[in-house]
Amino acid sequence: MDTMLNRPLALPCGQALPNRIAKAALTEGLADPVTNRATERHCRLYRRWSEGGAGLLVTGNVQVDRRFLERPGNVAIDADCDSQAREALRRFADAGTCAGNHLWMQLNHPGRQTLAQVHPAPLAPSAVPLELPGFGQPVAMSERDILDVIAGFARAAVVARDTGFTGVQIHAAHGYLMSQFLNPRANRRQDAWGGALENRARALLETVRAVRSAVGTDFPVSVKLNSSDFQQGGFSTEDCLQVVRWLDQERIDLLEISGGNYEQPRMMMAGRIMQKESTRRREAYFLEYAAGIRSACTVPLMVTGGFRTRAAMEEALCNGETDIIGLGRPLLTEPEAAHRLLASEMDELSSPELSLRLDPQGEVMDDQERAAAKIWSIQGWFAVQMLRMGDGLDPDPSLNVLHAFRQYHANERGAAERRQRAHANPVEQCQ
Repeated sequence: MDTMLNRPLALPCGQALPNRIAKAALTEGLADPVTNRATERHCRLYRRWSEGGAGLLVTGNVQVDRRFLERPGNVAIDADCDSQAREALRRFADAGTCAGNHLWMQLNHPGRQTLAQVHPAPLAPSAVPLELPGFGQPVAMSERDILDVIAGFARAAVVARDTGFTGVQIHAAHGYLMSQFLNPRANRRQDAWGGALENRARALLETVRAVRSAVGTDFPVSVKLNSSDFQQGGFSTEDCLQVVRWLDQERIDLLEISGGNYEQPRMMMAGRIMQKESTRRREAYFLEYAAGIRSACTVPLMVTGGFRTRAAMEEALCNGETDIIGLGRPLLTEPEAAHRLLASEMDELSSPELSLRLDPQGEVMDDQERAAAKIWSIQGWFAVQMLRMGDGLDPDPSLNVLHAFRQYHANERGAAERRQRAHANPVEQCQ
C-alpha cells in the first residue's frame, strides 16, 4: 500500500531506510553488568523488533567509557573492547537486522547523570551536581578528558560499523554529557568549551566531525538533540535552532528532536494527558518544535514521542513536519505494531501510560521504597516489558505496576551489586 509510512527515505550519505517508522532509543539494561558486553537478551529483543517491521531501530545508549554508565546494565565500548565483546556485538547486529531494516547504535556518555553506585565522581563540563539524589558529585573535565571522550565516540562508531550495525546516533539530548556542554546551567566553563553558544556546541560538533571522519562518508551518522531543556537559563529553543544550523553543515544523515533532562523529564511525558490541547490534538509532543527546526536545516528529521494514530503519523509526514515517525513505549507492549501500521491493519496504538496507576494499598512499603516507586514505577513497568522480551516472553499489559517496579528495582540492584563485587575482585572481571 502506497502510504507515506511505507515510502523509503534516502539519506544524504547514500543509504536508504525502507520505511518511515523508527524504533527510538530505549535504555535496555540487558548487558552483562561486569563486562558491559551485549547478551543473548539483546539478540532476542532486537530480533523481535526487527521482525516487527520498523525500517530503523535505534539501540539504547551504548556508553563510550565503561567507567561511566547511565545504569549498570549498559553496553559499553571503550579502548579494551576485545574479540569476545565484538563477537557479542556481531550477534546483536545480526539479530537486529534480520528483517532487512537498519540498526543504528546510539552512542553516549552520561556525564554527571551517572549514579553514585556506578561512579562517585563522574566527569562533567563543570562540577555542577544534579538537583536530584543518588548521583555522583561531578568533576570538571580537563581538556584532555574532553578530547579523550571525543576520540571515544569515534572509536565506538568504528566498532559499531565493523560489527554490523548500519549507522550510529550521537546522543546530545536528555541531559547527558553532550547535552550538558550545551546547557549553560551545567556548563560554566570559561575556556574554549564554555561560555558563548559557539563554545558550548564545540564538544558536539567536534564529536560529529570525529565520528564522520572515522566511519567514512557512506555510513549513516545521526544526532539526537533537545529542542529545549525546558529549564530557565538552560539550553533554549533559540540555542537549538542555531546548533541545528551548524549541524546542517556537518553532513549528518538524520536529526532526531527531543527535549528535557533528568531534572525536567519532558521526554517521559509524551502522550500523557497533561499535554496542552493543541499539542494533544496533534499527538506528538515535540512536533510543535519541528517546524522551526525544519526551516533551519536540510537534513531529514525524526520526531519521537506521543504518536499514537496512523492518521496523525501520515499527516505529519505529508505536511513535511517530520520525515521519520519515532515510536518508543508503544513497541514495548506491541512489538509488531510497525508491521500492522504499514499494512493498514491498525489505526491506533495503545497508550497504557494513560491508565497505569500505582496502587500500593495493602502492600508493606517503607518510606524509601514508596518514594522511589512514586517516581520510577511507570518507567519500571515498561522496563519489565523489555526484560520479558529479552527472555523470550511476550509483553504482559496486565502486569501489576507495583510488582513490575519491584522486579525492575531488584534487577537494577542485582546488576549494581555484581558490578561492585567485580570491581572489588578484579579476577571476576576477567571471567
